[in-house]
This record gives sequence, C-alpha cells and structure tokens, in this order.
Amino acid sequence: MPFDLGVTARLTAECRDPDGTLTDATTAAVTITLPDGTTATPPVTNPPATTGKYVADYVTAQPGRHTIRWLFTGPAYAYTDVLDVRPEQPPAILSLRDAKKHLNLSLTDTSEDDEVRDWINATTTAVEFFIGPVAVRTVTEDHAVSVAESLALRRPPVLAVTAVEPLLNGGSSYDVDDLNVDGPVGIVSRKDGGLLRGPLRVTYSAGRRIVAENISGAARIILQHLWATQRPTRGGGLPGARDDFSVTEPIPGLGYAIPNRAVQLLNPDDQGPGLA
Repeated sequence: MPFDLGVTARLTAECRDPDGTLTDATTAAVTITLPDGTTATPPVTNPPATTGKYVADYVTAQPGRHTIRWLFTGPAYAYTDVLDVRPEQPPAILSLRDAKKHLNLSLTDTSEDDEVRDWINATTTAVEFFIGPVAVRTVTEDHAVSVAESLALRRPPVLAVTAVEPLLNGGSSYDVDDLNVDGPVGIVSRKDGGLLRGPLRVTYSAGRRIVAENISGAARIILQHLWATQRPTRGGGLPGARDDFSVTEPIPGLGYAIPNRAVQLLNPDDQGPGLA
C-alpha cells in the first residue's frame, strides 16, 4: 500500500542461501532510488534480530514511485521492490469517513483504511475520466503554439490561471489580469483581442470548489462496485447490492469498471472523453 508523505516506511527483506534457507549475511545494504533519481541508503542492522530477516526504516521525502534494492554478500543475494508515496494533498473525491460509512465499514476499525484509501483514489480517477478534475489541484502544461487567438487548457474546469510564461528565451509572458478564462471549458484568450504568442507554459488551478450531489453520488456507486468485486464473499458495501460484472454493461474506455447508473449520474457534468 502507498505511504503518506513524511511517514516512516519500514522496509523488509529476507536473505537466503543457495538452498533457500534463511541466513544472516556478511554484509547487508539497501539503496532507495527516489522519483527524482537521487538515492538514499538507510542503515540496516546486521546481524538482524531474526535470522535472515532484515529491516530498514526510511522517512519518505518525495511523492511518487521509489525503487528498493537490497544487496547481500556472504551469501550473494539480492531483492528488488517498489514503494509508492502519496502526494501531500492527494486528489481524493471522497473522505475516508464518507467512504467507510457508504461501505458499511466500522469507523473505529482501521485495519482496512489503507486499502479503502487506494480505492478512493481509483474512484477519483474514474470519475475524472468523464468530467475532468473534481478535487482541486495545480496543473502546469506546455503549449507548443506559435501564434493563436486562444489556448485550450487540457484539464478543465479551470478555477484560475496563475501564470503564463514563455518557454523560449525572449518570448512573451502575459499578466493573468489581462486574460479571459472560460473556466468550464478551459479556453484562455486576451481581453484586448490580441494574439497569444508562444510556445507557452501555463500554470492554473483546476477542479471544483463545490462537488454536486450527482458527482459525489456517482463516486459512492463506483467505490462500492470496485470494493464489492474484490470481496464477493465478504461484508461491506450496500446490502442487497448487485454490482458484479454480470449486471454492468461495458463503458467505452473503462470496460466493466464503472456501473451504468454512475455514468448516468455524471452525464449532466460530462466534459471528458468517456462519453464523447
């Protein structure tokens, strides 16, 4: 499961001899390659507390995918793994409490919280496939235009444009107060009717400050469906609900992942590729 940014991630590995027996190594080291390509080498206690079972603690400092490489000598053994770290403000469409209540999970039992959070993030991605960003986030994107009357930003709805800067030395930059922004469709143009000269890098905030009930309702349906398909014989989810594959028609672009009734709830807000 992904770790939150800033927490201590406990890394584990086993060292085995050529016969597959757990054994203590002469040397043991772990190297973490961070998303930006830098590396970290947290200390490893050797010999370990339990024969052949090694532990290292690492305080997460960057969001994204990390590669973990354990290397042992005497015997020669190696193990590679990955570690994911959530961003400081992950774009979640539902709170953990809201999700657990909808899935009929105990609010005091935290044993499945990390898995629920993963499915909340998957649900957010699915909803935004149809209607664009819901959770507010900052977007930076490059536009390789030379001359244009307007720019079509790629992640509407747009709340505000915060910077428009040239990608080439000597290029034109624009004061955001001099720009018109059509938020729902993400079209940016000059208020004086002039042309935009690029290429340009645009930074803006996207998402919705108020999430309508049809969107949050669709998110709950998708979450329950994804949760239930992983747990056909377990509790959780809505009593009597039948969200298995047999009652869900395939939706273009997302296969059987999304129940039709969720898509119907999202239809009034559709701006994305899913229902085009």
